Amino acid sequence: MLDPVCMPKPTGPLPVPVAAQACDALLATYAKALGHPARVAILRLLIGRDSCVCGQIVDELPLAQSTVSQHLKVLKASGLIQGTIDGPRVCYCVDPAALARFRTLVDAL
Repeated sequence: MLDPVCMPKPTGPLPVPVAAQACDALLATYAKALGHPARVAILRLLIGRDSCVCGQIVDELPLAQSTVSQHLKVLKASGLIQGTIDGPRVCYCVDPAALARFRTLVDAL
């Protein structure tokens, strides 16, 4: 279910309604997180899997482990992905609700 604050709203008179401002801020957060080709590649990789350990992601990309970890940190901070600690490893997966919100926000442009 989509967050009612970020449901597409009809364009209203200026100033922009508070709900629209919140949606704009969320869209900007997602866009910033996806503003690097490596993060797009990581998201695409995670969409195709149930979960993924950071080392597996490193094996798929021509990037150093520390670089992949930094990109994962940005994606996780945006809310597009989630990470769970499994012993010494962190398993990452896409947050389907966040991905749905992102698609809705883009469609509302």
